[in-house]
Amino acid sequence: MPHQKTYSIFIEIIRWLLLSVLLSFVYLMWSIVSPYIQAPYPTDIDFLAPKQWALQIKPWRWSFYIHITSSLIVLLAGTGQFSKYVLKKHPKWHRWAGKTYVFLILGLAAPTGLIMAFYANGGLLGQIAFTLQALFWWGFTFVAFAKIRQGNLSAHGKWMFRSFAMSLSAVTLRIFIYTIGYLQLPLDYYQSYVLVAWTSWIFNLLVAELLIGQGAVSYFFNKKAS
Repeated sequence: MPHQKTYSIFIEIIRWLLLSVLLSFVYLMWSIVSPYIQAPYPTDIDFLAPKQWALQIKPWRWSFYIHITSSLIVLLAGTGQFSKYVLKKHPKWHRWAGKTYVFLILGLAAPTGLIMAFYANGGLLGQIAFTLQALFWWGFTFVAFAKIRQGNLSAHGKWMFRSFAMSLSAVTLRIFIYTIGYLQLPLDYYQSYVLVAWTSWIFNLLVAELLIGQGAVSYFFNKKAS
């Protein structure tokens, strides 16, 4: 039917647009992370500049480098999970990327993020925000993994949406920081950081829930949402 064909084309366009946006986010994070992991490994730039005191704390220092490198791979592996082409044409790659995504979050990215949260900027409110973010990120990912192990593809897709929303919170945080500066909002550094520390992942979760409610799981994974 003409209307059904038009709808299918529209969904394909949306899929490719979202995939393009996700890949742009991966590139953005690479541009942010790469200066830290290239010799001579500067310790006085950007995020690290005001964190000289934290660099003296060995658990924080190791967590920082493990977190930024593992999180970058997480974004790349997670983006591939939302490609219909990969899912249909290369299911083994989809599974391999999914296992990589889960392993890195559960074993490296979320635990190191939790360690860093204890020393986060923004005082107690900032530390609470990043602590919750790390715990939810780990929890959502674990549930997504458990659901696929049970063979519940629909529930797996929903929890993957929530997990990836948390994965993208680092991107959202930087977009919000830039927006606050661009709009010249009357906020000091502390207020700005606390604001983005909370909204960066809460906003993403709200978007994820909206997409899930609109049936996005079936759009991406071609499965009927439960």
